Amino acid sequence: MDQIKLLQARRQKVLAAGAETRRRIAALTDTDSFVELSGFSFSVNDFYGEGAEGEGVIVGFATMDGYPVYIAAQNRAVLSGGVSHANCQKLLRCLELAEKNSTPVVYLLDSLGVQIGEGVTVLEGLAALLSKASRLHGVVPQFAIVAGEVYGQSALLAAAADIVYFLKDGVLAVNSPLVLSAGSGKNLPKEQVGGAAALGGTGIAVCEEETIDGVRGQIVKVLDVLPFCNAAVVDNGADLNAVSPALDAQCSADALIEAVFDAGTAVPFGAASRGVRCLLGRVGGISAAAVVFDGEGGTKLDAVNLARIRSFIEFAGYYGLPFLSFTDTLGMKADLETSGGLAMKEAFRCMEQFEILENAKIAVVYKKAVGLGYTLFAAKSAGFDYVYAFADAKIALFDDVQGAQIEFAGEKADREKLAERYATEKSDPIHAAKNGYVDNIIQPQFVRRYLIASLQMLLK
Repeated sequence: MDQIKLLQARRQKVLAAGAETRRRIAALTDTDSFVELSGFSFSVNDFYGEGAEGEGVIVGFATMDGYPVYIAAQNRAVLSGGVSHANCQKLLRCLELAEKNSTPVVYLLDSLGVQIGEGVTVLEGLAALLSKASRLHGVVPQFAIVAGEVYGQSALLAAAADIVYFLKDGVLAVNSPLVLSAGSGKNLPKEQVGGAAALGGTGIAVCEEETIDGVRGQIVKVLDVLPFCNAAVVDNGADLNAVSPALDAQCSADALIEAVFDAGTAVPFGAASRGVRCLLGRVGGISAAAVVFDGEGGTKLDAVNLARIRSFIEFAGYYGLPFLSFTDTLGMKADLETSGGLAMKEAFRCMEQFEILENAKIAVVYKKAVGLGYTLFAAKSAGFDYVYAFADAKIALFDDVQGAQIEFAGEKADREKLAERYATEKSDPIHAAKNGYVDNIIQPQFVRRYLIASLQMLLK
């Protein structure tokens, strides 16, 4: 047979098997920039007696708005995207090249689990793949897109990623939703088991996007900010002297974010949850990572939001980002689940990450910094280089009179007088400032100016 015709026939078969996945890759990357690797790999599943064109995955390199990336995409059209030892090896080779060339990785995940028939062999392939993904953590940025249903150990690639983007019908679970529902004695739709909204307690930074184009835009904004991919400081035309008079009247988290970050640069590092918003962006052209607390009446700390913050501090450290804390934070949530869970350990781990983080650390107490909320996210002794407080902020041991009364129960001193003292006089930021714990008490409208000046001084 004519070898060129044979080549063309084989290529057409591979292209047809991955048509939908290739459309996704094309939408994600710059026009005609995708270069496929190992495009002709082909094996046969002995159990089903079917061919696995391209090994059921498509890998290669491309650019996204000019930024080079490696793409590792599962192809659901081949044996339901079933994972085999061969496609693990193909994915592994892609990650090895990403590591060698210090290039971000984007996973397109769409798989119902492992291919039946290989037994332990496929588990060895998964172990090698997941081990490499874990070693890339903090070495190159990793992004995952849950493009369909993703079950089994492939879900751990999402856990390895820094940010995970769910498309409209995306579902992620380590077991089938049917199995998980049955094990819980319930009959839940798959979206309630493994949809984006169901994963709030996993510690995975999850974002939802309607389309691949939307995901592309979000990933590009992250790459724009990361010093790993772009300059730590850029001249983007932002007004370095801008003020926001409206903040003096009312300072919501949304208004604060809009006032502080350069226009169009703020991008979420996972969805807001449990009173915590993690963001990447630029302030006066300077890349930064920021936690904005926005719980009603002040964010109460628990194992879930502390673990999320700890992971975000870790990310900032990996990629050389200054860390900003916009504090409206109370102490630990007062319930048995929090007390008996991992919250104390996660609080300590946050403190550990601050100790490791060598970049600039700046705290702005824009509403409350109470108890452990102050200790972790505004205290000079926790490693913050500069601490600012708004004029109407509250910095205190307790959030209210009742808290102080409980603390002083059994004391001979006048509990009512002590409680009143700690609830009013001691909560004024002036008290913290006179002891040197707050560098300046500022009008909210000038917060951006103070942050830019501080970042410029601390930038390494």
